[in-house]
Amino acid sequence: MLRCTIVCITFLGYGNILSTSATLLQTAAGVPVFPLVRAALGLAAIGGLLMFFKPLLVGILKAMVLVVRPRLTKEQRDARRILRDGRMVQRMINASHGPSHAAELRAMASRT
Repeated sequence: MLRCTIVCITFLGYGNILSTSATLLQTAAGVPVFPLVRAALGLAAIGGLLMFFKPLLVGILKAMVLVVRPRLTKEQRDARRILRDGRMVQRMINASHGPSHAAELRAMASRT
């Protein structure tokens, strides 16, 4: 029969604190080990399968996203890019320090 001794420690007047080893021994004595090992192995197997099939799962997820939100056509992307660039040039012109600077920005924008 195992013998368990509990060691009491007084810690700065806060009362008695059981030693860690005694608490762990008492806790571990009441917990069945086999279900914990089985659960850990099950989680490891699921994690391994997910890592093995990760490329397939990522592809399926991307396909589902494309079904819900289709990709823009090349013309639509070009139109958005042109609008975005125009807005950026307009912001730069508005923030410029004078008419010569704004004229220079307009000339640079017309080249692209």
